[in-house]
Amino acid sequence: MKKVSLLITMACLLFFATACSQSSNSSGSAEKKDTYEVAVIVKATDSDFWQTVLEGAEKAAEEKGKKVNVTTYGPPSEADIDEQIAILENVISQNPDGIVIASTSSDASVPGIERATDKGIPVVLVDNRVKTDKFVSFLATDNVKGGALGADQFVEELKAQGKELKGEVAIISAMAGVQVLIDRDKGFIDRLKEIAPDIIPLEIRYVDNDITKALGAAEDLLTSKPELLGFFADNNHTGIGVARAITERGLSEKVPVIAYDGDEEEINALKSGAIDALIVQDPFGMGYEGVNTVLTSLEGGSSEKEIDTGATIVTQDNFEEDDIQKLLFPDKR
Repeated sequence: MKKVSLLITMACLLFFATACSQSSNSSGSAEKKDTYEVAVIVKATDSDFWQTVLEGAEKAAEEKGKKVNVTTYGPPSEADIDEQIAILENVISQNPDGIVIASTSSDASVPGIERATDKGIPVVLVDNRVKTDKFVSFLATDNVKGGALGADQFVEELKAQGKELKGEVAIISAMAGVQVLIDRDKGFIDRLKEIAPDIIPLEIRYVDNDITKALGAAEDLLTSKPELLGFFADNNHTGIGVARAITERGLSEKVPVIAYDGDEEEINALKSGAIDALIVQDPFGMGYEGVNTVLTSLEGGSSEKEIDTGATIVTQDNFEEDDIQKLLFPDKR
């Protein structure tokens, strides 16, 4: 009887130990490894912004030596939402140790992200909020705040040109239904209502994240609205398109343009005066901290659920400052 009792006790202990181990793994506390495989999925590969996110991720891996191996993915364009979801599904099937993702859609990626989390794969979100709580951390710009900074700067540019704070402003948006863009436009519009209520935003023009379409929309507005006060462009492609229209019409430093991000062409437009100010995020930091946050989770540590990675106004006046140069040119970090 004693032997039977002992066997039963040992079996129970083994059962509970196994259950605890499985519970630990499902919560994202993975067994420590010599090398962790981390997948980094961005919104698009056709943009300097997303390439900079990938550079940050790769820099984090480089600093860890052989401890982290980063593999990067992304569809050709931010308009390719279905392709990004297919990439996510394929990545999950490969069972990486962790995932960093900048999801274009706040909805379409939810099933995949939740499935990865349920499998014990820690997921870190960057740039865009997704409608689930099943993630380790969310690193992003406060885009409502960023849009408000843009409105403040737009008013300052009008004042500097001696223009009355009254009239119409155009908003060129990359895509409809994308939360980060909705937040940027809302931040801009709401702040204008507070500080310059006589400036009326026109109906938002959406351009499918296409530079040529952004150029065409700006040209159309400049033709149909000759008294237009200026433009707010809510990402790099829209900023480039509007800047080209301003340059072609010889309106540099005459029609204020505020644009998000800091691609090379946008920076050149800032220097020429075709863009008056850029709202610059920290894409390098998103990628860098995204990978480090996954690693922290894999090794049993904890991170803040939400982290504001910041937004900074860049003009010709502060362009040469050291901190600004490091934001615009991550290789100077």
